[in-house]
Amino acid sequence: MQILRLPVLLNNYIFLLYEADFKIASVVDPAEADPVLQCLHELDAQLVAIFNTHHHGDHVGGNTQLLQAFPQATVYGGAEDRGRIPGQKVFLQEGDRVTFGNRRAEVLFVPGHTRAHIAYYFPPVQSGEVGELFCGDTLFAGGCGRLFEGTPTQMVNSLGKLRDLPDSTRVWCAHEYTLNNLKFALTIDEENTDLQNRFEMVKAMRERLESTIPSLLGEEKQTNPFLRWDQPSLQARVKSQDAVQTFAKLRGMKDQF
Repeated sequence: MQILRLPVLLNNYIFLLYEADFKIASVVDPAEADPVLQCLHELDAQLVAIFNTHHHGDHVGGNTQLLQAFPQATVYGGAEDRGRIPGQKVFLQEGDRVTFGNRRAEVLFVPGHTRAHIAYYFPPVQSGEVGELFCGDTLFAGGCGRLFEGTPTQMVNSLGKLRDLPDSTRVWCAHEYTLNNLKFALTIDEENTDLQNRFEMVKAMRERLESTIPSLLGEEKQTNPFLRWDQPSLQARVKSQDAVQTFAKLRGMKDQF
């Protein structure tokens, strides 16, 4: 399974999954249709699935036009997003599986950013391969999504599910927010040398206009403050030893950054 990253809008990414043996493709969170249609034309591929993580317009904006071009494509989304995702036919819950080509993804229910948010995790097929996580706006490189419909408790539980995945997992988040996220992280975790090194690397990448996505989950665990709510240094920074309170205070600080 090849993964193609399509930059759109101001800082969104669409991910197109391609199986060359079958000449089929699926797409994760198509904010717009035209870049996807162009890529499909270049690949001479048929679109068979649209995997949505949540209902926000910059994740489902291309659904209708893509279905007009490929009416046989199936639209997947969270069960609790019923009525909010254009063309949705499959309503997924925690523990469900979806198949694309020879790969099968596990569905994770990860509310917090929205009440219905899900993620798709493709585990490795064989030794030496890595897992692929499509997490929408729940986990970002160096950050996490705002809490529009969910609670801090939900978000900690959701991020905990993602944190439990193998360190080698590639994180395909939907926005290029990494540099700003790490700038914030340095204001609260300034003694973290892994974070310092990552910031310098990301800064250089963005100066070269390179994408920072995907990131590695192991790196997120070392440098992303929103996966480190149980670290004594961060708990001391916000004066709380409670995981949810620590996360909530960090998220509130980021909202004002």
